[in-house]
Amino acid sequence: MTSFRSPSRSFWFALVLVPLAAVAYGQDDSERQARSPRQVAEQLAAVYGKKLDQVAYIPALPLVAKLRLSELTRDAKYAEEVDTIVGPYLRGEKAPIPKSGSEQAGHLIFAELARRAKGNDRQRWIQLCRNAADQIFDKAGKAKPLMPYHSEMSDAVFMAGPILAATGKLTGERKYFDAAVTHFASMRKLCVRADGLYRHSPLCDAAWGRGNSFPALGLALALSDWPDDHPARNDLIVAFQKHLAALKPHQDAKTGCWHQVIDHPTSYDEYSCTCMIGFAMQRGIRRGWLAKDDFQPSIDRAWRAIKDRTSADGKLVNVCTGTGKQKTLEDYFKRPAINGRDDRGGAMGMLFAVELMK
Repeated sequence: MTSFRSPSRSFWFALVLVPLAAVAYGQDDSERQARSPRQVAEQLAAVYGKKLDQVAYIPALPLVAKLRLSELTRDAKYAEEVDTIVGPYLRGEKAPIPKSGSEQAGHLIFAELARRAKGNDRQRWIQLCRNAADQIFDKAGKAKPLMPYHSEMSDAVFMAGPILAATGKLTGERKYFDAAVTHFASMRKLCVRADGLYRHSPLCDAAWGRGNSFPALGLALALSDWPDDHPARNDLIVAFQKHLAALKPHQDAKTGCWHQVIDHPTSYDEYSCTCMIGFAMQRGIRRGWLAKDDFQPSIDRAWRAIKDRTSADGKLVNVCTGTGKQKTLEDYFKRPAINGRDDRGGAMGMLFAVELMK
């Protein structure tokens, strides 16, 4: 593994930024911590999930969260807002074909809409899901070892896995689950380290924060759609359990966050990966894949941290900027933290908050 000798500027910068959470852009500690998951979700919903110009995961996931928020609150306004935004895709005015992993994952909004639709609307949403999921098959209909656009990055566990599983559930076609199994196995071979954490890519062994939370979130979502009688189900649950168990000890005991580089506490604590890992743990408990006694304390600490770092008007603390494959551990340490409004962080914050409402 690449060694690291001294904290980068990002670390020293984070030491200044994290205390800003204590004032949370104008809120005091008691106001922030008193908020329920619903309150945080609704505050974030007022800021994020306002358009879908590109069907990519960052603008799509807040729309997924809003659909669930409408169901849980019985307030139709969030679903109605989503319906307006996705109208051009339903009417066929836009027919996207993914050109990246991010766009494949963005099609999860269509899966969410298909679950709620009937008749021609449902078939339209399913067809859009197929546009993404079918990219894993070659011209002869055989599953490729990996979904195109994977770029050898652990992100691809999330970018491809959930849309394959969702499409399989919507269509009843087992080929999508079988293809997902092959994809997951290829990703583990590329990126899982001996200690159970994910390297971001084979370029170096760095366990980047989102490079681990993408697999955690991705497998949690895929397993949520997985058939009980599929022969790979138990193995995937075990893989999920092992990864979450490997992540659990690296949660910062003081802040409740996971770090920008998971196993390096001198890297800054990071907002988006904390939301994603917290979501995966909560989903794991709800579905019976994880023991509540073992993981609930971690979720509680993560949620307190996210409330500290989320203002009432959608400003966030320490969201790592977009990050492709990096060559060294130091490169990951240097990735800047975004403070203020950030669409990626807002998406993950909404998902976490809505999952806790359940």
